[in-house]
Amino acid sequence: MAKIFTKIVKEITICAKEGGTDPKTNSKLRALIQNAKSANMPKENIKRALKKANESNMIGYKKILFEGYAPYGIALLIETATDNNNRTVANIRSYFNKFGGSLGISGSVEYMFEHKCNFRFNPKGFDLEELELDLIDYGIDELFTIDGDVYIYGPFDKFGSIQEKLENIPVNILSTQFERIPINTLELEESKKEEVNTLINLIEEDDDVISVFSNLK
Repeated sequence: MAKIFTKIVKEITICAKEGGTDPKTNSKLRALIQNAKSANMPKENIKRALKKANESNMIGYKKILFEGYAPYGIALLIETATDNNNRTVANIRSYFNKFGGSLGISGSVEYMFEHKCNFRFNPKGFDLEELELDLIDYGIDELFTIDGDVYIYGPFDKFGSIQEKLENIPVNILSTQFERIPINTLELEESKKEEVNTLINLIEEDDDVISVFSNLK
C-alpha cells in the first residue's frame, strides 16, 4: 500500500506542477485525486503532494517513457516518474540485461500500442445502452461491465471531453486510468511466459516505475 501511495503522490505532484494545483481547472489532477481517494489515501498525503508542486525549490519529478524488448521479442513500455534520470536509466537497463532483453530507443516499440483512457463508475440509475449512444459523440470506443462496475474506454486525446461529459451527467467516477494497449499480442509457451513475467515483475518493483505494459498475450 505504501508503494501505491508513493506512486500516486508522484503522479499528483507532476500533474499539479504541469497543469496547476486547482483540480477545478486541471482535469487530470481531478482524476488522480479521485484515484487517490479510491485507494484510501489519507487527505494529508494529497495535500502534501499539492504543496510540493508549489515549492519552487523542489527537485521535480519528470515522467520518462522507456521502450524495449523482453526475451522472445516481447515489447515493453515502461512509464516512470523520477527525480534522477541517470539512476532510473541505469536500473531499467540492468533489468533488461539480467534477462537477456534490450533497452530500445524512443519510438522503437511505442507505435505497437494504443494510448487509451478509461473510467470506472457504478451503473446504478443509468440505462447503459442510452449512455453508450450518448457518449459515442464524445469519443468513447467501448462501454462494458465487470463485477458490477461500468468501464468506459476511449483514446487518450479524448480524455478531457469524456471526463467533462461524465461529470456533467453527472456520473460518480470511481477511478480513471491511462493505459497502453497492444495492437497485436504475442503468445508464448508457459515456461517462456513465466520468464517474461519475472522480468516485468522485477521492473514493477522499482520505486521509479509507475506502470509496465507489454504485448504478451
